[in-house]
Amino acid sequence: MAECGSINHVSAAEPSKLCDLLDRGWKIFEEVDIANEPLGSNSIQVKVKRGISMLEEASRMVAQLDLFSRNEELEEIATADLKYLLLPALVGALTMKQTSRDKRLEIVQTARAYFMDFLKRCKEYNISQFELPNNESTSPDEESENGNSAAKSVPCPSDLVSMAAQRQAKIERYRHRKELEARLSDVRRAVDSGQADDEVSRDFYLLNVRRWVTVCLDEIESIDQEVEILKKMDGLKHGAAKQPPQPVRPPMKPFILTKDAVQAQVFGAGYPSLPTMTVDDWYEQHSKQGVLPDQGIPRKVTVEDTDAKEREEEEREREAENDDEESLLKARNWDDWKDTNRRGYGNRHNMG
Repeated sequence: MAECGSINHVSAAEPSKLCDLLDRGWKIFEEVDIANEPLGSNSIQVKVKRGISMLEEASRMVAQLDLFSRNEELEEIATADLKYLLLPALVGALTMKQTSRDKRLEIVQTARAYFMDFLKRCKEYNISQFELPNNESTSPDEESENGNSAAKSVPCPSDLVSMAAQRQAKIERYRHRKELEARLSDVRRAVDSGQADDEVSRDFYLLNVRRWVTVCLDEIESIDQEVEILKKMDGLKHGAAKQPPQPVRPPMKPFILTKDAVQAQVFGAGYPSLPTMTVDDWYEQHSKQGVLPDQGIPRKVTVEDTDAKEREEEEREREAENDDEESLLKARNWDDWKDTNRRGYGNRHNMG
């Protein structure tokens, strides 16, 4: 930023105060813009409020001094007064740095008003070639009344052409902004060193104003999209608040789907009926009746079979101990037969 210069129509004390307010507010914006701290931190928000207060005070002083008029040309503005054209843009940029969620819609609308004021003044002085944005879009209720919401839901070919033109304009603004920033970096060195003449200083301020024109156009485009979202969210909140609470419904009972009531009465549901007891209840009921596999008669049969097998084994052991000749002969013949015949030979019963 350049040093403060003289301002026409004011005393020597007033220009110094006005210039200091602008320079300090501009410096606060640059510090906040490149700060590494979170934007919502207390220290950053204090700086933002202080910078807005300084720039608003400077704007009121510029309005009282009547520095700019619609009847004059850009060449008629003094070089020292050119930087005061940036006041609305800087106030709007700092306003966008506020992070109050409850007042977000009010914040973005206020910032948009500042940006529009800056662009209108630049348009009046023909500082840069650009198309002035439209006024704020109507609310969703007004759009529905006018029948615009239905038209916007389905884009027509003219809308697609307009969207393509907006995209191309945005690309051109980005390129133009980069060119201005490159030129600004070269001129800033001479201005900051204090060795710049009136022509270099004038070029520096005009480059800053033209750069902020591209910034404000992009900001307004983003604000319009955010305003539409915020209005819809606000409408959803009010709609949810107006709806009465839903009554508590009783739990639904199980039911069976059939082709018709007559078929259900004649043929039934087509599958077993719904269960009338749990598995534990069934086991407990049959356990009391003594008809489970490990209870009653089945258990006795199992015990009798086991006793018969044990007696048969004891009989074989006794015969082996007594060395019954007939049993020994029978066992030897059986062993000889097994040696000459494979296992399962002659088993006609199982057809093996």
